[in-house]
Amino acid sequence: MRSAHSKTIFFYIAKEILFAFFVCFLFFFFVFFVNQILLMAERILSLRVPLGQVVMLIFYSLPLIIALAFPFACLTGTLMTIGRFTSDNEILVVLSSGFSYRSIFFPALSVGLLISLFSFFANDILLPSGTIQFNRLWRRILFSSPALELEANSIKHFRDKSVIIVTGPVINRTIRDILILDRTKDGERRMILAGEAGLVDSGGGRIGISLKDPFVHSGKENQRTNYDYASAGSLNYFVSPNDFVQAAYPIGPKEMSSVDVWREIRKKETALAENLENEYRRITSDALALEKAMREGGRTGVLASDWEYAVSSIREQERDRSLSMYRLEFYKKFSIPFGALSFVLAAVSIGIRANKGGQTVGFITGVCMSALYWAMLLIGQDLGTRLDFSSFWAMWFPNFLVIGAGIVLLLIRSYSR
Repeated sequence: MRSAHSKTIFFYIAKEILFAFFVCFLFFFFVFFVNQILLMAERILSLRVPLGQVVMLIFYSLPLIIALAFPFACLTGTLMTIGRFTSDNEILVVLSSGFSYRSIFFPALSVGLLISLFSFFANDILLPSGTIQFNRLWRRILFSSPALELEANSIKHFRDKSVIIVTGPVINRTIRDILILDRTKDGERRMILAGEAGLVDSGGGRIGISLKDPFVHSGKENQRTNYDYASAGSLNYFVSPNDFVQAAYPIGPKEMSSVDVWREIRKKETALAENLENEYRRITSDALALEKAMREGGRTGVLASDWEYAVSSIREQERDRSLSMYRLEFYKKFSIPFGALSFVLAAVSIGIRANKGGQTVGFITGVCMSALYWAMLLIGQDLGTRLDFSSFWAMWFPNFLVIGAGIVLLLIRSYSR
């Protein structure tokens, strides 16, 4: 009989939490949807992109919203459910029947684990796949509507701002009066002007800007009077598709699977170790040359300057921000989805302390805790990037803090009985 009652309690609590989770998921889904999707869709629709393609772009963007909304919906839904149980004295009935708090925590943690696994699946599997499909569709749209990326009378930066494209009016698929400023592989500054241009698919994963009657001017930065110029009937200027797509949906560690991010981390760590080894050899050689010059009483100014530059170079490379970002995103891919488990522990501990207005108070508390949790993640990411703080602790500290708060509240509640 006790086993049958335990199953009844388990499924009853799990069902109520899942229902509240679904309601809260719709709320957070709407918030993230409006914030990340509708603004983009409005811009695309204003340029008369077919509605079907806009719908597909939104569809491919859904995994990101789902991955973000699931943990916060789990927190708020659990708070609302347990808060209602407490205010309606259902928790008191369960405890008075001889059951412990374990009968309340177990179904809640089971639901939290299920939500965490699905959130991780959406973030690690669906999100990279959706990003690939999104970028393919966006690339096709660019050719039919170049104004999406090269807006009329605008200035665009590509390749980490090493390429600047200035455009005049954009009429249908034609760009009028275009100016391109970049650098050649030899370090020369180059300026390309054309009265008319358009986007073409150059094959091999490249996007080309087809220039009509272009004029090209290139010169050395330190020798202004030494320059070359040329003109042609037509010219194709190739741009990586990632440069175009980056403005709409950047491809980075956030949009990669955890396995791909880990592989990139290993590559970056290997490259960094090789560079540091070369720098250490260089600094050792400079130090020996400086010591020899000092013993012989020669001029040491240039050697000392080279040594100081080598030391600063090593310190700068050790603070590799790109590597830090990949490490942060790797741990973030696990901390946010499985944060639902820590949320459940804290939510149950807080919910059983509610007296009146359980659902309302639970919803407000859940939204506030979600905002606080997100703020701590942003602060941790900033510390990990700028101050070389531990990437693991930067992303997992909010979870451990929530778990610690839940355990403390549970112990206080147990000893106060």
